[in-house]
Amino acid sequence: MRQELSFARDPVRIAAITILVVCGAAIAVWIIARGDLVGADARAYWGGVRLWLGGGDPLDPPPPYMPYVYWPWSLPVFTPWAALPWETAWFVYRVLNLILFAWSAAWAYKQHPMATAILVVIITIPLAATLDTGNITLLCAMGIWAAHFVGPRLGGFFWALATALKWFPLLLFLILKPRTRLWGIAWMFLFGILTLAVWPQVIQQLELVINFPRPLRLDYILLVWAAVPWIWSHPRWFEWRTWGEQARENRDIVRDTFRHWWSSPRRLGHLWEWGLREGRHFLGLDVDDGEDSKTTSEAR
Repeated sequence: MRQELSFARDPVRIAAITILVVCGAAIAVWIIARGDLVGADARAYWGGVRLWLGGGDPLDPPPPYMPYVYWPWSLPVFTPWAALPWETAWFVYRVLNLILFAWSAAWAYKQHPMATAILVVIITIPLAATLDTGNITLLCAMGIWAAHFVGPRLGGFFWALATALKWFPLLLFLILKPRTRLWGIAWMFLFGILTLAVWPQVIQQLELVINFPRPLRLDYILLVWAAVPWIWSHPRWFEWRTWGEQARENRDIVRDTFRHWWSSPRRLGHLWEWGLREGRHFLGLDVDDGEDSKTTSEAR
C-alpha cells in the first residue's frame, strides 16, 4: 500500500507511465488500422524457408512472397518457426516481439522511468513499422540487449548473428562486455566460413540486395534500444546537474595521461605497451571466463 501511495505521489513516474500508455495506444491503433496488410517481411522469411525446404529458390519466390534477402546459410535459423502454419507463425512471431519489448521496457522503466519514456517516444514510429511488417530488426536489437545479461559465448553469438543479418549492429560492438567481444569475433569468423561455403548463392543474394527497392529504413532506429542496458549501467550520466563536473573529470584524466606519456623517455615503447594492454582488456583476454560469468551474474 505504501509503495502504491508513493507511486501516486511521484509526478515523474505518473508522467512516464502516461507517455508509455499513449505510445502503446498509438502503435495499437496503427496495427489495427492496417488490418490484413501487415506481415510482409515475416511472410518473406516464412515463405523463403518453405520454398527452400521444397527445393525452390527463396531468392526468386512466386507472388505474393518477397525474396529472402539474408545470407543463404541463415535459412535454418527460421526453420522451426516456419514449420508452423502461417496464421499461427505470424501470431507467435508478433507475440514474441511484444513480450520481449514489454519485458525490456519494464526493466528499463524500473531504473529510469522518464528516460525510458522519452526513448520509447523516439522509437515509437520505428517500433510500429517493425511490428507492422514483421521485420527482424526488433529481434536483433533484443538479441544484443540479451548479450548484456548472458555469458560471453551466447552473448557473442547473439551479437554476431544480428550483425550478420542486419550489419548495423556492428556499431554496437563497442558496448559489449570485453569477453563477449572476443566471442563475437569468433562467431563472425564462423559465419564467414559458412558464407564462403555457399558463395554462388551469396553472389545472387548480394545482387538482389543491391537492386532490391527499399523504403527509408526507419526501423534501424530500433537498434538504439539495444544499447539501453549499457547506457543504464552508467547512472552518473543521468545526473544532468553534474555533467559539467563529469566533463572536467574526463578532461583531467586525458590531460594527465597525455602529460605522463609525453614526459616519458620511452614514448614509443610505452605507447606499444599501452596498446597491447588495452587491446587485451578490450577483448577480455586479461580475465578468464569464470570471472566474466561472475560479472554477468552480478549484473542480473
